[in-house]
Amino acid sequence: MSRRTASLALAALSLLLVAAAKPVLVPDISSRSVEIRYSFTGAQLLLFGAILYPRGRAPERPADIVVVLRGPVEPIVIREKQKIAGIWMNADSNRFRSAPSFYAVASSRPINALVDERTAAIYELGLQNLQLSPGSGALPEKERRFEAGLLDLRRRQGLYAEYPNGVEISQGVLYRATISIPSQVPVGTYTAETFLVDRGRVLAAATREIEIDKTGFERFVALAARRHAFIYGLISVILSLGLGYVAGVLFRRRF
Repeated sequence: MSRRTASLALAALSLLLVAAAKPVLVPDISSRSVEIRYSFTGAQLLLFGAILYPRGRAPERPADIVVVLRGPVEPIVIREKQKIAGIWMNADSNRFRSAPSFYAVASSRPINALVDERTAAIYELGLQNLQLSPGSGALPEKERRFEAGLLDLRRRQGLYAEYPNGVEISQGVLYRATISIPSQVPVGTYTAETFLVDRGRVLAAATREIEIDKTGFERFVALAARRHAFIYGLISVILSLGLGYVAGVLFRRRF
């Protein structure tokens, strides 16, 4: 064996030993897909898993867990209403190039007790650390005002949520968290990210994907609206006119 080959073998062995010295996350989800039907009123998604420590032994001071469930990103325009001449109307707006359609974070302790602001911003842990990418080139004060408005709006819709003590850890090894899925949740591919945090550092991370989609007649309508927008709009107008005409005829006959 040449010296170069021996050096490469030693380097590979060193990397394996270093990797083996770090804990590993083994996450899973109660359901890899969520089907939205006409009767869908929301769901509870269970995210659970185990922490594999080196030599199979948990430390005396167990690490913390943060779980983030994130929906597909999308552009969004936020409009601000003001009362002008006694009438509420849209007075200003701001556009965001990419904002998560859904975001929920659960942690074994509050985020600010686990990591510093820089680490939280890097991994986007917490609503205040989301990278919303404003696209209008507005002044910083205006951007902050509209970011706060977006977070408040989606929090009230149930699309953004934080669970500061939402992760349970058993014996320092097993963990579980429950996240609520609202009835108006957007469809698409979601990512469930799990982070192992100890003394302000992220030691390990793992990702799983979840599909949320419509089924049955709801899926047919959604696909028709997306693939044949003009025909879908035309049929909607015709149906509205037809229902209005029938309602008018019935109203005249009755009275």
